[in-house]
Amino acid sequence: MKRQIRTAMGGLALGCLGIAAAHATTLTIATVNNPDMLQMQKLSPQFTRETGIKLNWVVLPENTLRQRVTTDIATNSGNFDIVTVGSYEVPIWGKAGWLAPVKNLPASYDAKDLFPTVRKGLSYKGTLYALPFYAESSATYYRKDLFKAAGLAMPAHPTYAEIETFAAKINDPSKGIYGMCLRGLPGWGENMAYFTTLVNTFGGRWFNMKWQPRIDSPAWKKAADFYVNIEKKYGPPNVTSNGFTENLALFSQGKCGMWIDSTVAAGSLWDPKTSKVASEVGMVSAPVAVTPHGAHWLWAWALAMPKTTRHKAADMKFLEWATSKAYLKLVGHTFGWVQVPPGTRISTYSNPDYLKAAPFAEAVKNAILTADPNHPTLKPVPYTGVQFVAIPQFEGIGTEVGQQLAAALAGQKSVDAALAQAQKATARTMKEAGYH
Repeated sequence: MKRQIRTAMGGLALGCLGIAAAHATTLTIATVNNPDMLQMQKLSPQFTRETGIKLNWVVLPENTLRQRVTTDIATNSGNFDIVTVGSYEVPIWGKAGWLAPVKNLPASYDAKDLFPTVRKGLSYKGTLYALPFYAESSATYYRKDLFKAAGLAMPAHPTYAEIETFAAKINDPSKGIYGMCLRGLPGWGENMAYFTTLVNTFGGRWFNMKWQPRIDSPAWKKAADFYVNIEKKYGPPNVTSNGFTENLALFSQGKCGMWIDSTVAAGSLWDPKTSKVASEVGMVSAPVAVTPHGAHWLWAWALAMPKTTRHKAADMKFLEWATSKAYLKLVGHTFGWVQVPPGTRISTYSNPDYLKAAPFAEAVKNAILTADPNHPTLKPVPYTGVQFVAIPQFEGIGTEVGQQLAAALAGQKSVDAALAQAQKATARTMKEAGYH
């Protein structure tokens, strides 16, 4: 009997040690300051109550997050246990061995419920290196009340020529309403995410089949002229300070007549708790110029584990929790079903609660499923990726070109000078990287 008591006490002590260890674990998570991630942070005490694992949040603007996380990963600094990364980084970093693979997911997680295109974008050689938090394409948002007042009808598949005409007719700066809001904040994932789709649909491409930059091509010139002219004429002030987050705020406050950007914004725009114009929002396809190829992008924000993490088991618990069906249900019950992170799970798009709250659901799903990273341009290219080029050098290239375009947008240099400098810098980078 005494031996049984000692054994039981020993087991209890080990159990207490295990609980203490769980309570002592703190994970540092780097993420972007987008609305869905801020909701994740607000809901995270639920995860701590369930697991005893504490969380330390580092929430940053998109450009800053990319810089901090890339530096941390590349230098093996180990400052983060979990990082928020996207479809561009994951395969490249997985190949480089910078991320820990995501393996042995439990059956309850239902990995087969993830959209195949999203899973593929977060994999390298068939192995997942991150779990998707939300996925997106791009679309055109517009104010139905402004269009009605101007006697305009927005087509389901607008052209850029039509978009420019509409912007001129609904632009009313005296009332604080601007015809077109677009990303102007420089960054490969900010202004260049949108601008690359513009180049694609105008018939351009980043590189030809010999990896020679084509930034000095007529298609780039036409796209850049359109971009600069429409924002100078009909855009809000200080456009080079506006990225996704800033434009979301502008549209939600009723200051944008149209906005071409991520489909993930729909949840916030249709929610009267976060949008003053929720009852007047319309959404159609991203515009097309000369080709539909690459007119709308494909992206996923995902959660991954750097190989330097010391808490892989705890990391996996959080990754599974934040990307699970149960988490989506928690968001729906807490913030409303319209705010559920979109684009990752097939089952979301057959959930009657979500479909009732999100009239945009089918359009978002179709945009994600029809974006084609393997054929993003009119002419053949040696790369994959719609709004990015899936090579390690693109982060630097996209950042440099984004700065040049921002300079043109701000009137600091001409479009021709900006593109000439972008072409020169990109050619130099590609030569140094051995592509030529």
